[in-house]
Amino acid sequence: MDGERAAPGGPALLRSGRGGGGPADFVALLPPEVSSRIFSDLDVESLCHASATCKGWHRVIEGNDRLWRHHCLSVRAVCQREIDCDRGNGYSWKVNITLLRNYWKSKVKQEWLSGKYSNIPSQTSLPEKSMYPMDVDTWGEILEAELER
Repeated sequence: MDGERAAPGGPALLRSGRGGGGPADFVALLPPEVSSRIFSDLDVESLCHASATCKGWHRVIEGNDRLWRHHCLSVRAVCQREIDCDRGNGYSWKVNITLLRNYWKSKVKQEWLSGKYSNIPSQTSLPEKSMYPMDVDTWGEILEAELER
């Protein structure tokens, strides 16, 4: 089957591409709802990387508001003020740069708010990814949470 492998009892899942031997684009082969379900399991960073993989994937991922809305709402749960400010400035909640910026910020902020870094003996004991540029209001929220502990 030169360049093709078939799943037992099913159609060829891999086809030789332009350069020969590359896997076929599963997004083009699967029904849109199945591709969307697969992409829905990705985190924001992976979703952005997948979107940059090829034009077909980009079209499917960027055109699916449900994929982005889920991530935006989870980031907004921690960074409501930041997301609302971006939305107020006219950004869609699925704008990759805005969402990614707030995604990483929300991860770091959530770790600080949860008390993960409450008993760190010195700044050299902090993990590398424990810091992220945050505004004074965000640090105020973190300080309030620390004082309540």
